[in-house]
Amino acid sequence: MEPFRALTSRVVVLDAENIDTDQICPARFLTSTTRGGFGTALFADWRLDGQGRPRPEFALNRPEAEGARVLVAGRNFGCGSSREHAVWALQENGFRAVVSTSFADIFRSNALKAGLLPVQVDPITYQKVAAPPREVTIDLKDQTLRLPDGSVAVFPIEPFARHCLLEGADALSFLLSQEAAIAAHEQSHGSPPGGPAS
Repeated sequence: MEPFRALTSRVVVLDAENIDTDQICPARFLTSTTRGGFGTALFADWRLDGQGRPRPEFALNRPEAEGARVLVAGRNFGCGSSREHAVWALQENGFRAVVSTSFADIFRSNALKAGLLPVQVDPITYQKVAAPPREVTIDLKDQTLRLPDGSVAVFPIEPFARHCLLEGADALSFLLSQEAAIAAHEQSHGSPPGGPAS
């Protein structure tokens, strides 16, 4: 997983609330449990017309969206069913962070585990970040979001998730990195090699 430390990027704004995971990645695209291949599914029902052509009015299809790595969306982003595919589809389109006033819990959890940073802000900060000019700097080490007007908002993140994102590690790789410490702990507490006796 690529470490996340600081990122400066233009943003794409989807100024809508309750964007659910079936809009982010429609169910008919859930044909695999591997991470690749979901980029074209991202907002497919909003992004494409009935003939599969891009809708020019949709935010992600506009020229200014090209290369943006931060998505800004309304309250309760990622609600609906749990699907890691929604996170993977966002990542495959280059997004490394989503800014919103609130996230569905399961989406937030899936995002953090996969390396996509959910940045929760207050409504006033949201209005600022959604208004032009649309470029922000996210500093995960300081947990700050710097806006074009120079103001800075602090965002919350669970300490373990923050550590993993900064190091580019998922929970399993973090656990494996602690193998020596775990073995030393077991030895100091009298556990036999291979784990405690049953």
